[in-house]
Amino acid sequence: MADLYRKLAAKDFEPEGIEKIFLAGYKEFSRMRQTGNVEAGVQVESAQRVMRIELSRELERLDEHLAFLATVGSTSPYVGLFGTVWGIMNSFMSLGNVKQATLAQVAPGIAEALIATAMGLFAAIPAVVAYNRFSTRLDRLTGRYELFVEEFVVLLQRQAHSK
Repeated sequence: MADLYRKLAAKDFEPEGIEKIFLAGYKEFSRMRQTGNVEAGVQVESAQRVMRIELSRELERLDEHLAFLATVGSTSPYVGLFGTVWGIMNSFMSLGNVKQATLAQVAPGIAEALIATAMGLFAAIPAVVAYNRFSTRLDRLTGRYELFVEEFVVLLQRQAHSK
């Protein structure tokens, strides 16, 4: 594990995900171990706490823009509906000024109103699909990260009790 830690710490790029969790946990474990008078259980618990903190930070970073997709997906149809109502309302209000209404007078306003609906759906549908896709992937990734933390804690416990 020490070799892996050194290799990852020496990389030229900013670590992400499991690498970042591993680096934080192993660094804390090594630091606690070097103090010499700390019990093995405390060493492992300290490393586990640091990994949980890093896990939370990483998930927060990944979750950062999901709220925007959710907002676009849930509000866009209402914006489109508002445009529809506004357009139809304007069409009917313009009919009040004429003596005889024809389809040619109403059709352009209704067409514009329906375009507003289509634009709302055009924004909402991809946003909802993207939100669901990224949310599902984030849930799976969260499970993998949590499993990694637990597996790594087991390895640290073995190492802590071996010396």
